[in-house]
Amino acid sequence: MRRADRLFRLVELLRSRRHATGQWLADALQVSLRTLYRDIHDLTLSGVPIEGEAGVGYRLRYRLDVPPLMFSTEELEALLIGSRMVQAWGDTELGASAAAALAKIRNVLPEPLLREVRAAQIFSPPLGGSTPWLGSLRLATRHRQQVRVAYVKENGEASERTLWPLGLFFWGRSWTLIAWCVLRDDFRHFRVDRVRELTLLDAIFPDQPGRRLDDYFDQLEAREGIRVERD
Repeated sequence: MRRADRLFRLVELLRSRRHATGQWLADALQVSLRTLYRDIHDLTLSGVPIEGEAGVGYRLRYRLDVPPLMFSTEELEALLIGSRMVQAWGDTELGASAAAALAKIRNVLPEPLLREVRAAQIFSPPLGGSTPWLGSLRLATRHRQQVRVAYVKENGEASERTLWPLGLFFWGRSWTLIAWCVLRDDFRHFRVDRVRELTLLDAIFPDQPGRRLDDYFDQLEAREGIRVERD
């Protein structure tokens, strides 16, 4: 077990009991008492409210709910790459929000975990270029706002559609909009980078059975055997 993961586990053990003896903690972490004392000392210096009482053991002075302390090293790396992917492949507003969220996590991390984040060599270069309509479509999807798009198909044919935007999917280098197409009266998907013009309409589309994103997922699973994680 890496030290950062051990420190995370130590905090979790302290959160689970009113008091915990040093020997019990050392046994649970499979380390020596000397190592345990050093870990507790380092966590205390990082601001974790641990106190010890002779003959009783260690405890947290108050319930600790700082979110980053509930992350393992692998979870922190997942958040790091997720944030960098959003900054590289999302719209400007979403990218800025991802960077701000990551900065908040960095600002409250204990030093041992912060060192682990700094050591992570994980990057996501923006190789696909910008996707100008992504932010507008993201908001339209959230607010169930109908849109009118001028679209160029893969064969170069131009098309105009009124859509109910249901969801956005990232396929590695391109974003796809899943929508209910008013013209075709069915689900359709559109490459966002092929949208040439986009107009946000005043009309709000209803939450109508048979035209929801879950209905599209059900069709996809039945037709293609592809199951999409929905939560």
